[in-house]
Amino acid sequence: MKSAQNGNPIEILLVEDSATDALFAGEAFAESAPAIRLHVVEDGVKAIAFLHREAPYTAAPRPHLILLDLNLPKKNGFEVLAEIKADENLRVIPVLVLTTSGADHDVLKSYQLQANAYLIKPASLAAYAETVAAIERFWFSSATLPHRRPMGG
Repeated sequence: MKSAQNGNPIEILLVEDSATDALFAGEAFAESAPAIRLHVVEDGVKAIAFLHREAPYTAAPRPHLILLDLNLPKKNGFEVLAEIKADENLRVIPVLVLTTSGADHDVLKSYQLQANAYLIKPASLAAYAETVAAIERFWFSSATLPHRRPMGG
């Protein structure tokens, strides 16, 4: 498992309103990759605030990867995805939709909004751990991610 540039941890933003699913993600990432720091926000408004470093997230790191649920309060995942991909400073951050929906229209709309991948959320901790391992293998061992740039510049 590689770490991010300069030996810094890999920063992942998880946008997830389910406390159980956030716990599964935290457990899976903690067990498989101590070089990963997982940041969790529970709604779409907080996700955008985190990405723009607005209060209370003024010290938030720029994530290397975003895991985005679609069914979120305040601002749904499609709205968050559209905002990310419309922002010149954020659009290069890979966004993986991680949701319970397998509906064709949700998959299609996610890719139309330029999601980098669409994953159906696993139902158990063991399955979640397998999904996390696959994400890590591809995004942090095989794929080359853009260099970190300060948010807003």
